[in-house]
Amino acid sequence: MTVFLALVIGGLFGFVLDRIGATNPNWIIKMLNLSNLHLMKTILLAIGVGSVLMFAGQMVGFVDVGHMSVKTAEVGVFVGGLLLGFGWAFSGFCPGTGVAAAASGRKDALFFIAGGLLGAAAYMATYGSIMSTFLFDKIGGGKVTLGTVPGSKFEGLTGIPGDLLGIALGVAFIVVAFALPNKLVGGDAPSDAVPAE
Repeated sequence: MTVFLALVIGGLFGFVLDRIGATNPNWIIKMLNLSNLHLMKTILLAIGVGSVLMFAGQMVGFVDVGHMSVKTAEVGVFVGGLLLGFGWAFSGFCPGTGVAAAASGRKDALFFIAGGLLGAAAYMATYGSIMSTFLFDKIGGGKVTLGTVPGSKFEGLTGIPGDLLGIALGVAFIVVAFALPNKLVGGDAPSDAVPAE
């Protein structure tokens, strides 16, 4: 049942990515060069709404904080984030949008996926030689959250209640999503874009 549910949710997520234009590398490039912020606004709104719902759900007991998972903050995570950002800007795809784009029939996405698999294989092949380097140095104690979440096993970097901080950040993302203009620099929407807002 868990695998079936994962497939259904993944399929729905891919469908939404395609409908908002995230499987179109032209939209991604336009977002990154700030000439069409449709995707950025959509992403900010989704993160904001998700954050408000999750942390409000935790406060009222609908969401069990015991299921919260926090990844260890290491130098390599930030280096990897920079590499991911470079690849995203260079290709017009990130891992999720690349798979959804391939499912929608984009052949260029297949090359992106192949490159991602080769990169993962290179990481696995070199893992033994880099695991003792500075890339695995913990930052801020490793598994920490910005605020303190009652009932979780993770420490907070600040004494601010994590649920309130999560809701406040979520609301801030929603406000920014609505406040952003459609573009910050000149340029038109891609010719094969989804209809304008």
